[in-house]
Amino acid sequence: MDAFLTSTVTVAIAEIGDKTQLLSLLLAARYHHKWSIIAGIFCATLLNHFASAWFGQWIMTVIPAHIGTYIVAGCFILVGMWALFPDKLEDHGTSAVGKYGAFMAALILFFVAEIGDKTQVATVVLAAQYNNVIAVTLGTTLGMMLANVPVVLLGERIMKVFPLSWARYAAAMIFITLGVLALIT
Repeated sequence: MDAFLTSTVTVAIAEIGDKTQLLSLLLAARYHHKWSIIAGIFCATLLNHFASAWFGQWIMTVIPAHIGTYIVAGCFILVGMWALFPDKLEDHGTSAVGKYGAFMAALILFFVAEIGDKTQVATVVLAAQYNNVIAVTLGTTLGMMLANVPVVLLGERIMKVFPLSWARYAAAMIFITLGVLALIT
């Protein structure tokens, strides 16, 4: 349960202001089928984060445990520092996939946008730490949904009220704290 809850909270906070959250806003502005966008985000995140969690758990079988602890702690701290810098929405071929509808656009764009993203790296690190692919995958997927569904449904109204800089600082503090805790325990 600890892996699930930590994964959910960590990714939900880290996702605020992330490029994939900006992508959610873009998709919501472009398509009227909000639930199709949400379904595409869910499927893309589930697939991407399952592969990431599997990789994180597998890598810990290759790396000796005493070294793995330092790598996990260092990765948490690095992701925390990375969270301090705002993301910019890059062009991930939005015009090319737009003709396939809201679900396919969200599925393809989210899957691609998550590759190398801080929430994907966090998923790898969380799975390496907790050694639980299913709990981490479900937790990080829920975290992504908690951060992105309100953006799809409520869009710009939320962005006017919630300062993204606060979210970046909170995410950075959580990741750095997890890194320090991994070193201590």
